Amino acid sequence: MREVVIVEAVRSPLGKRKGELSGVHSTDLLGRVQAALFERSGVDPREVGQVIGGCVGQVGMQTMNVTRNAWLTAGLPLTAPATTVDAQCGSSQQAANLAYALVASGVVDAAVGCGVEAMSQIPMGATIPKDPFVGKPVNKNYWKHFEFTSQFDGAERIAKQWDITRQDCDAFGKLSQDRAAEAWANHRFKSQIEPIVAPILDEDRKPTDETQLVIRDGGLRDTTLEGLAGLRTNMPDGVHSAGTSSQISDGAAAVLLMTREKAKELGVAPRATIIDSCLIGSDPVLMLTGPIYATQKLLADNELQMGDIDVVEINEAFASVVLAWERELKPDMSTVNPNGGAIALGHPLGGTGAVLITKALHELERTNKTHALVTMCCGGGLGTGTLIRRG
Repeated sequence: MREVVIVEAVRSPLGKRKGELSGVHSTDLLGRVQAALFERSGVDPREVGQVIGGCVGQVGMQTMNVTRNAWLTAGLPLTAPATTVDAQCGSSQQAANLAYALVASGVVDAAVGCGVEAMSQIPMGATIPKDPFVGKPVNKNYWKHFEFTSQFDGAERIAKQWDITRQDCDAFGKLSQDRAAEAWANHRFKSQIEPIVAPILDEDRKPTDETQLVIRDGGLRDTTLEGLAGLRTNMPDGVHSAGTSSQISDGAAAVLLMTREKAKELGVAPRATIIDSCLIGSDPVLMLTGPIYATQKLLADNELQMGDIDVVEINEAFASVVLAWERELKPDMSTVNPNGGAIALGHPLGGTGAVLITKALHELERTNKTHALVTMCCGGGLGTGTLIRRG
């Protein structure tokens, strides 16, 4: 199998719900980070064999293959084909993993993995319209095998199974916000963020002719344990609140992959090597335990220990997801989401996986470290994993 390297990775700022990015069309948001790959690396986009993108809310502006539409909207070569995939929250990580597989197997020499979600305009649940009624995602035949639960319910069941308390979740939520604030104060995200030109909205939330340049994640907020303790929980008798759950966000990210030989031919320096990737199935009732098994698989398959991993980016869908993973894997938590995660920065569903890969790469470079692991839980009981080595 051919060695696959990352030569560029970039993300947009993550806009909070109804924030500065809420008037940006999905194709413009994704197209900007796609184009930035080539502006930053100097690689001719005509070298790209395939583009794989992730998106969960494939309705409205995000339907009809949003990955392809974004590529064309950005003025990139029409000869590069594109596919949009849905692995729920792990969509763009799976997109990047599929791009890796295409390059490693010899189907193409260069590929892009990317993803987008404009949740301010395409809310969760928009893909299941009430009118016209087009059916539900599962039926009675599914229920014969599994109880159909929500992610909120899954997070609470995980907390109960691993004895995770409200206080544990609140402490983790504060830690995420504190780390993100410190990262921004120390300009740690500067190298990875592509500024986005966004329309300024009027009082009716309609775009005006005026624009603004968005350069900063919008979800950060001053957080205290006292303030978190005063928030109502997502579910009765639950342990999670809005302060310990991922934020509804707008955002996109993209990663440019190629063989090491192609990078040498083009005169671009590999920034990281993808060692391995995986997508695993997990209990669809607990739903969000996938990162435990994805991490265990990647470590076992590559004869590594948790102590060999210098940076972990695990999606903070809910605090209990990370805390249960911590109890099973026993990592050094100073290496886990060192610059904050989705609780503080946001979680634009189909865009988050590529965001996490981008964050992991840039953090390895900033700290001069070697190995990074990216993993996510996904609706329906999936876990994504990507293992990278700097250089």
